[in-house]
Amino acid sequence: MASDKVINWGIIGLGKIADRFATDLANVSNVKLVAVASRSQDRANEFANKFKADNAYNSYKALAEDPNVDAVYIATPHSFHKEHSILCLKYKKAVLCEKPFAMNSNEVHEMIAVAKANNVLLMEALWTYFLPHYQFVLDLYQKKKYGNLIDLKADFGFVTEYNTDSRVFKKEVGGGSLLDIGIYPIFAALSTLGKPLGIKANATFFENGADSSCDIVFQYKNAKAYLKSTLIEETPTEAIFTFEKAEVKINTRFHEPSTVKVIKDGQSETLDFNYKSIGYNFETDHFSQLLRDGKKESPIMTYDFSKELMKTLDEVRAKIGLEY
Repeated sequence: MASDKVINWGIIGLGKIADRFATDLANVSNVKLVAVASRSQDRANEFANKFKADNAYNSYKALAEDPNVDAVYIATPHSFHKEHSILCLKYKKAVLCEKPFAMNSNEVHEMIAVAKANNVLLMEALWTYFLPHYQFVLDLYQKKKYGNLIDLKADFGFVTEYNTDSRVFKKEVGGGSLLDIGIYPIFAALSTLGKPLGIKANATFFENGADSSCDIVFQYKNAKAYLKSTLIEETPTEAIFTFEKAEVKINTRFHEPSTVKVIKDGQSETLDFNYKSIGYNFETDHFSQLLRDGKKESPIMTYDFSKELMKTLDEVRAKIGLEY
């Protein structure tokens, strides 16, 4: 396919993340937002007007059927990811599905099987993997610039008013700290240290059964990862990688565009990656190019990695007694 082919995008589920994703489409070359869909026609019209999309649908199926759509970004609540991804895949639309990929491993395996059966590109939209500062830290790790990684501390926490009408707190749609934000510290561990040999975890819960906080320890042969997610405490939201010869810290909001501090021999240096966008453009550019190149799977956010990520989340849920 031509490397400059314009990829026509559709968006299903028009909440805050979809708004950010659409905003950053303007920072990606050779893409166009052509269709959006919400269960509310008014919301679809409002979103389409704001981002100059050609079509606004009040049916997700109508967007999936639109012949002008090449790729669909799924931004509905977690519990609908499988259903809406499979809907689009069956209409031969490439799917970029917001994290977490689904609610459990069985759903993830089903989504991947449908993508393969229809010979269509599918990728989990875990945007952190594609951010330049995170790729920089991964490169340090892989090249062992500062020796082996022996300790990782990663947290994600904020306080927001408890409201069972909010998706964040609704257990039935995957609300709670673990799936919503705990996925980021867990991702930090899996993308560096890999699959843990052992997992310890404990949690606190809201009155509706959604987890309010989760403390996790991953045990490795020669390292440990201390991970935390919480909706009842403001935390630094940093990722601190302790290597044999240096400490590398991704500063606050480590999962989104941030800076990196390298501390070595008592000296520190802060690296600024001069972000000019919210940060969703990096994964979108990657995905769009995969589609142009006729690829069916990302070499970065692979199916195997998405499977391992969800399997690990399942194992943590089992440890803390959280069932959806």
